[in-house]
Amino acid sequence: MTIRSTAIAAVATLALSGGLAQAQTTAQPGAGAGTSNQPGPGGTTSAPGTGGTPGQTPPSGMRDQSRSGGADMKAQAFMHEAALGGLVEVELGRLASEKASSDEVKQFGQRMVTDHGKANTELKALAEKKSVTLPTELDSKHKQTVEKLSKLSGAAFDRAYMDEMRKDHKKDVSAFRQQSMSGSDPDVKSWAAATLPTLQEHMQMAERTHAAVGTSGKSITGSGSDNAAGGKTGPHSGTGNPSGGVTETPAPAGR
Repeated sequence: MTIRSTAIAAVATLALSGGLAQAQTTAQPGAGAGTSNQPGPGGTTSAPGTGGTPGQTPPSGMRDQSRSGGADMKAQAFMHEAALGGLVEVELGRLASEKASSDEVKQFGQRMVTDHGKANTELKALAEKKSVTLPTELDSKHKQTVEKLSKLSGAAFDRAYMDEMRKDHKKDVSAFRQQSMSGSDPDVKSWAAATLPTLQEHMQMAERTHAAVGTSGKSITGSGSDNAAGGKTGPHSGTGNPSGGVTETPAPAGR
């Protein structure tokens, strides 16, 4: 009886030990069994369901405001570029009003100040409604453009300014047309559509004025016109030769 009792006790002890070991194994997660919420080596606790890098914010004061009724990131980017473009148009327009030698270029510059000043005011009001922060001064790229043109004067300024205006308004018309057709924010899309006709008119004016000052810096008027080398051609001035001089037409020989 003593031997049998001892054997039964030993079997019961082994069974109990096995049960405890199995319970401990079940309680410990295996490799890859889940994501721990314990802080990593850098002390950062990862939060499930969040995309992107923690702590990063969009540049230039732009925020993801789509959940709060503000403009989304694409609309904010368009507004940001439109604001910079409007600022430089006004700044260069004032410069043209002062430095241009052509009356047409002066008038074009004054028109830019008026029209883009109005558009800038409208855009500022829209940005406030959308809680979007717009730039209030030029960036380095546009500052360089203003600085470059401010060093010119006379016909050289006229040509450089109108060349800049022609290129800028082609880009503006393309950007505003795209925004007016496929913009993601209804209010921004509507503003772009309302502003587009004015920009299209500016582009046509820029093309005409650029053509007028493209050769001499002043309107091409009068009886003669400039040839490619800078010489004059006209009904009584002879024919401009390639070197820029004037070849006189010999008078008929007398009898």
